[in-house]
Amino acid sequence: MATVDHNRGIGKTSVIVVIVPFPLHSHSNQLLQLSVLISSYNIPVHYAGSAFHNSQVRARASNALNFSEIHFHDFPIPPFIQDPTKIPTEKLFLPYFHAVKQLREPVVDLLHDLSTKAEGIIVIHDSMTSSAVRDVSSIKNAESYIFRAITAFSIFCFVSLNLGNKFLQIPKEAEIVNSDNPIEIPSTEGDFSVETANFIAHQKQFMKSSAGDLYNGCRLIDGVFLDHLVKIQKNNQKVWSVGPLHQYAKTENGIGNSINGRDKCLEWLDKQEPDSVLYISFGTTIYMADHDRQLKELATGLELSETKFIWVFRSDADYDKKEEILPQGFEERVKGVGMVVRDWAPQLEILDHPSTGGFLSHCGWNSTLESISYGVPVAAWPIAVDQPMNALFITEVLKTGVNIKEWARRDQVVSSSEISKAVRRLMGSEEGDKLRKRAKELGAKVRSATDDGGVSRLECDSFIAHITR
Repeated sequence: MATVDHNRGIGKTSVIVVIVPFPLHSHSNQLLQLSVLISSYNIPVHYAGSAFHNSQVRARASNALNFSEIHFHDFPIPPFIQDPTKIPTEKLFLPYFHAVKQLREPVVDLLHDLSTKAEGIIVIHDSMTSSAVRDVSSIKNAESYIFRAITAFSIFCFVSLNLGNKFLQIPKEAEIVNSDNPIEIPSTEGDFSVETANFIAHQKQFMKSSAGDLYNGCRLIDGVFLDHLVKIQKNNQKVWSVGPLHQYAKTENGIGNSINGRDKCLEWLDKQEPDSVLYISFGTTIYMADHDRQLKELATGLELSETKFIWVFRSDADYDKKEEILPQGFEERVKGVGMVVRDWAPQLEILDHPSTGGFLSHCGWNSTLESISYGVPVAAWPIAVDQPMNALFITEVLKTGVNIKEWARRDQVVSSSEISKAVRRLMGSEEGDKLRKRAKELGAKVRSATDDGGVSRLECDSFIAHITR
């Protein structure tokens, strides 16, 4: 068994790790963070994907990530035939599914080549790229591990629904929970398109040969659900919860999202009072129902709330037409109170800033985990996939957020008055202050998980020891 020293590495190793990400940025970025973490143990890491998507994840990566030691394999995968800018909402993920289908051949060629250069090949793949690594079992010195880009709690909810359970009884071992009442699991109706559901089902048939699961989570917040998930599935699968992955970059190199000097958002935040600013972002893609109308209501609601805000405004519309979506004169009226950002924003640094007191979020797992670790309460606005489960986790389990749009109303437009009321509830009430206090206390615990001797650091050490056994 190799001796693990994450500061000095494990010395000479005969193991090579191959990472196969799902090309959606919210997934691939997590695996890039994991690649950097594993390489810090002096283990060669190869990151294999399409040339286009690999270039995207590198360009969007935090400056704190030192991926100079990562071996990137940029496969020239043919582009999806349909113009990505004209793909309807229900077909949004088709280009990513296409890329995964094209990965199988170049990945197996890479694995065969690397298998002659090391005693062991460890393949870590996104659960959504299981079909691309199906040939691992044919290589004698290779084994595969599934990376879960969503929380164990969300998977626990999906499994419970499949077993016919509409309500979730929170295990009493979860000390962070202060409720004895079962909570209703959000329905998956309308959550996945037919194409997405079929793709996920196709991937599941290739997961059975996996040697274990890795989670970008933290046992301090969802360890109970991870343990119960293992019991429900009855497969004795080895599991490691090694996150929050973004925290390793922070503890070792600083956050470092800004590219050229101090970002304009951070300069503006420097001038604001502590906990006074609401940060708003719906991730890298917006596909909310009644898109233009809902964005107008959101803008009006923010203006009515009189709350300071930074809004990362991305739209499916052409860039030159973005101004037309917002109410006329909106940006002029909120000048000094709010900031609308139309390009990339340093989310980690914004959430870590003392002036940020709330996060209006779609509740993607990256954003959810970042809000937890930086101690920022959430106004939850789930849109699709695992986001309704993440919103439930924040509002009903961790008790560090409020609903601004409940999943049951997913097909309705939230009015500006409702938005204003929810924002004030989070940012300007005694209840909001209590949520902030709870979020900060939980965030401090989660941040310590990746320190030396922390629960997530020990999980990572355990995984490294396992694959170098």
